[in-house]
Amino acid sequence: MKTEVKHTEKTVSSQEPVVKRDNSKIYFFILAIAALLATNIYFYVKYKSSGEKLYTVTLQKENLQIEIDRIEAELDNIKAEGISSTAALVAAEQSARLKIEELRRNLENKGLTDGQMESARQEVLALKGKVSTMKDDVTALRIKNQMLAEANSQLAQQVKDSEGKVNAVQAEKQVLTDKIVKASSIKVSNIHLIGVEEKKNGSLENETKAKRIDKLQIDFTVADNPLAEMGKKDIFVRIINPKGNLIANSEDLFYVHGEKLQYTFKEEINFTNNGQEYQMMWADNDHKFQKGAYTVLLYADNSIMGRASLVLK
Repeated sequence: MKTEVKHTEKTVSSQEPVVKRDNSKIYFFILAIAALLATNIYFYVKYKSSGEKLYTVTLQKENLQIEIDRIEAELDNIKAEGISSTAALVAAEQSARLKIEELRRNLENKGLTDGQMESARQEVLALKGKVSTMKDDVTALRIKNQMLAEANSQLAQQVKDSEGKVNAVQAEKQVLTDKIVKASSIKVSNIHLIGVEEKKNGSLENETKAKRIDKLQIDFTVADNPLAEMGKKDIFVRIINPKGNLIANSEDLFYVHGEKLQYTFKEEINFTNNGQEYQMMWADNDHKFQKGAYTVLLYADNSIMGRASLVLK
């Protein structure tokens, strides 16, 4: 029994080194696996962080591009409202567009750093503020132009009203002038139309038969008129035959209130404004006198003086 026990102890002591070698391998593999896992986790985290950063940078670029697009649209609206009206606004608009081009070029850089991205963001904010100020300036300018336009419209209306008043005054003045002219023109107080026959001895006799009449005698008296100007005056005579036709030459014309009229003959008298009587004689050298009514109309001072008629048998 004693021998068996010793053998057993030897057996056990001979197996101990083998067990230790197996444990070291296990530890080695465990460490290797842990290192591999740690490496994988490290690269996973690293690449995941890089991907997230790339996504963040791309998103920031897109947001800045959208903001730049909005700013450019505001510039287009400002220009459409009349930015060219002032040199200062034109210069500001050109400067803003140059800054937009520069920002777009910078944002196309794939290797943009965080500092450069932040700088671009600040420049976009500054540009946005600048364009906002330009928009306010254009709005103020538009309001100013509207006020000027309203003021000009009111001034034009005042000028128009003044011109209307002037025209009204001139019209009244013309009416008054016409009245004065009309009032100052001479008129006949009485007028007679007589047919006369000229005898061989040169004497004249009144006659009513058309075939015996040689001339028409016009006797008239001019009424006193304190407004009339004394002196030489042309008396225009229009004679209408029994057929209703004016006896006149086409080139013999005078004016009455701006209207052209033909006259049969004219004579000059000396107006003395003392009720003086005047006489005129007229003979129709081209035709014999006809039976019927002859009408005589006298004109002076751009107005009619009077009329008379005679019926020949």
